[in-house]
Amino acid sequence: MRDRTHPSKPAARGDQDRRGSQRLLGHGDLKLLLLALVEQQSSHGYELIRRIADMFHGHYTPSPGAIYPTLTMLEELGLLQVEQEHGGRKLYAVTAAGRRFLSDNQEAVDAMTLRTRHAARTAAKMALPPAVRHAMHEIKHALMARGSAWNAAEARRVAALLEHAAREIANESND
Repeated sequence: MRDRTHPSKPAARGDQDRRGSQRLLGHGDLKLLLLALVEQQSSHGYELIRRIADMFHGHYTPSPGAIYPTLTMLEELGLLQVEQEHGGRKLYAVTAAGRRFLSDNQEAVDAMTLRTRHAARTAAKMALPPAVRHAMHEIKHALMARGSAWNAAEARRVAALLEHAAREIANESND
């Protein structure tokens, strides 16, 4: 995908798309992600959309307009095949060529996986209320400011405080 303001310049991960929203998947990541997901389990397009939305904890859901053309392209490249079709719904499976492609490009797959995990964490973090993000920053700052000045008793005390806070937050959301 190209940066819309500079047609000759590739869009970097994290750049805004033409609608002004942050792109969560980099150039080529969707192709690798779909291929890797189908390698794990044969899937229909809507199942892949749901699995990706689950990866992003509901903060990003790819559109059918992005998923289905990419699946078709992977099929045309011989990396995926339709295992069965029922009522217009195609069940995609990875081919031997698709497995080889993933194996030959394992470094790129691993990099995409790391980028996707990072983007999912960022999306979840940005969905938090600003006051919560600020409080998280303050806790992180206080912990890092201690540097290496920790003794065993202080480490246990701080760990107990953080664990108590985590339990309270989790209990409140489960009530």
